[in-house]
Amino acid sequence: MRKRWIFTAVGAVAGGTLAYFMKDEDTRNQMKDKAKSIQDSFGKSNDLPIEEAGQPETDSLDNSDMVAEGSQFGVQYYNELTEKEREILEKSNS
Repeated sequence: MRKRWIFTAVGAVAGGTLAYFMKDEDTRNQMKDKAKSIQDSFGKSNDLPIEEAGQPETDSLDNSDMVAEGSQFGVQYYNELTEKEREILEKSNS
């Protein structure tokens, strides 16, 4: 019950603040420019390897050789991890 009132109060304050800043055209344009610059700063990240994602042979020859040979390391690791989690859950439920 208390959370509902807090969320309502925070929403009302945020709405009032937004309405106050948007009433002038100058401040409205400043807010739009600032929001756009923040959005652009999040959108332009050149460190993501999306371009190389479909071409594992260019990334690392050792990794692509392991995959070509049918390496099961990732699958085994996942299976062991889920088995440990299952054992922990069984112990806690007992």
